Amino acid sequence: MTDAARGARVAIIHDWLTGMRGGEKVLEEICLLYPDATLFTFVRVKGSVSPAIERHRIKTSWVQRLPRAGRWYRHYLLLYPFAVESFDLDGYDLVISSSHCAVKSVIRAGGATHVCYCHSPMRYAWDQFPAYFGPERVGTVASALLRPVMAGLARWDAATAGRVDCFLANSQYVAGRIRRYYNRGSTVVYPPVDTNYFQPPPQHTTRERSALVVSALVPYKRIEVAIEAARLTGIPLRIVGRGPDEPRLRKAAGDAPVEFLGWRTTDEIRSLYQSSSMVLIPGVEDFGIVAVEAQACGTPVVAIDEGGTRETIVEGVTGALVPEGAATLADGMRRVVDGRLESEAIRANAERFSREVFRDRFIASVADAQGTPS
Repeated sequence: MTDAARGARVAIIHDWLTGMRGGEKVLEEICLLYPDATLFTFVRVKGSVSPAIERHRIKTSWVQRLPRAGRWYRHYLLLYPFAVESFDLDGYDLVISSSHCAVKSVIRAGGATHVCYCHSPMRYAWDQFPAYFGPERVGTVASALLRPVMAGLARWDAATAGRVDCFLANSQYVAGRIRRYYNRGSTVVYPPVDTNYFQPPPQHTTRERSALVVSALVPYKRIEVAIEAARLTGIPLRIVGRGPDEPRLRKAAGDAPVEFLGWRTTDEIRSLYQSSSMVLIPGVEDFGIVAVEAQACGTPVVAIDEGGTRETIVEGVTGALVPEGAATLADGMRRVVDGRLESEAIRANAERFSREVFRDRFIASVADAQGTPS
């Protein structure tokens, strides 16, 4: 725990605890920094996150009691503006929200400091409505009905930005979105990667001629682009992850050289990083923690030249940055296969995002928000 938090009551709020994705890995580090904090969340699936998170005292919202909340939590999106105001934060001196949906809008007690680690302003309400609720996703009528609803949610999201004392952004890209949608400044604190755990394979290990995607299977990740790039190159693609888009993606794969592996353990994912010749990021990422984990294993990354991956990948050194699209992604895959990039240089770039660097910057930022020395 930081010196500034000693003797203080700390509340951590995260949108939902339903799996260990990028946001939950950041949450894990925050929980390690504040082991005595109370953790609030809309919905929790027990055992779905790491022990470092699970060992906290966890309080859920009334959404938890709704039918099949652990599976249908995304369907309850319009209830979260009401649920977030039901959290009782009286008596807490420091409130830390880890937000990609609605928890940045919690109401803190008077005198408390609210620091929001913003993974992204809610995507579906702002610039990614078509990816989630476009006519080809939900049908013409439903899309038309949902558009004004999401516009209203966006207005609420902007109107409640003043409940945050200090925004921390997970990338310069997200800092720009915070400025654009909330009219607020922010401090960039890059997410942590366990570079002691994610390591290159033993020397002289032969990597398979294959590509890897590690991602939730949701629309904005654009996994279908990676599938088509695998078809164009003939390079086998393995996909780790689950999500509502899985049936559509399996159908899109057809006879392409693609294998769906479902969710895998962290050990299995590390082994896959180490054995693959490249990792693909086919959609625009706010930060893209997978890209850094792969690089920590000495594995090059082929990613879209937009969003947070522009801040983590060095073109021609640690991978390839390409315009959006299957054909350009395929070109990047061929460049990486033929380029023989140096594993040591790839690994060195990832060390800029270590857990130690995150902790130092996070502690200093919170202390600055509280007006106390770090």
